[in-house]
Amino acid sequence: MRFRLLLLCVCLSACRPDAADADRLRIAVIPKGTSHEFWKAVHAGARRAAWEFDVELIWKGPRKEDDRAGQVRTVEDFVTKGVDGIVLMPLDRTALVRPVQAAVERGIPVVIADSDLEWDGRVSFVATDNHLGGVLAGEQLAKLLGGQGRVLMMRYQEGSASTEKREQGFLEAIAKHAGLELISSNQYAGATIESAQKTAENLLNAFREVDGIFCPNESSAYGMLRALVSSGRHEQVQFVGFDSSEKLLAGLRAGHIDALVLQDPVRMGYEAVKALVQHLRGQPVEARIDTGVSVATPLNMDEREIARLLSPNLSQPGG
Repeated sequence: MRFRLLLLCVCLSACRPDAADADRLRIAVIPKGTSHEFWKAVHAGARRAAWEFDVELIWKGPRKEDDRAGQVRTVEDFVTKGVDGIVLMPLDRTALVRPVQAAVERGIPVVIADSDLEWDGRVSFVATDNHLGGVLAGEQLAKLLGGQGRVLMMRYQEGSASTEKREQGFLEAIAKHAGLELISSNQYAGATIESAQKTAENLLNAFREVDGIFCPNESSAYGMLRALVSSGRHEQVQFVGFDSSEKLLAGLRAGHIDALVLQDPVRMGYEAVKALVQHLRGQPVEARIDTGVSVATPLNMDEREIARLLSPNLSQPGG
């Protein structure tokens, strides 16, 4: 009997949650998608912040960046489960408003990151200055073309606030050069590399004479790169993309891409989680946190800061 009582006490002790673990904040981070290299870097930054501030991080998002309903359900699920806070990278500027409003009504604060939302109830907005990124892309392409030539832009997808701002900035920059003719800017790549490549192939077939191209995100840029290389036109066209991946980096090094506008996704993930934790712990948080934007070219790609952005360090502290 004494043995059974001792065994019961041991089991209860082993099963009882540690008080420190029970008091840890639970932060849900919901990206637009999980398949692109960009999100792996955001995840790495979020995990570093979680480790540094000793909070539990739950990372969950749709696989494809066109699954609006899936991302809405994910937010709703976390609200039901009762996490302490949410970091959301909305894949649509309006579709995610209702679920985040519901979160705040339940006392769950929300930080918006990467792409903006038409909603002012957030703790902070942590992102690249995407309009500036588009302007830099347009200025870089104009420079590459000497201010003369036929230019097209392949858009990403409707409803994505971040890429829409890049597209707007690009168009504004191009419009300042009288010698540049915009021949197409109304075609959408879609959420996958495959759909981007198909749209790119259609554009290249429709416009046999094009001198410069801009694509506003990782998947659209890689889809266009594949189309340019497979058609043999990569040497004829000046091509500016946005974001980095192993394959885009290889394209830049090979001279098939002439420039990449770069964000800092590791910093974005880190700063978003940090801002939410600070808010939950009663500390002041800036309403807008700009995580920076740069331009990589074959000439500067091996410089320390540019190289860091092209190939982010995804290792984890303490791991």
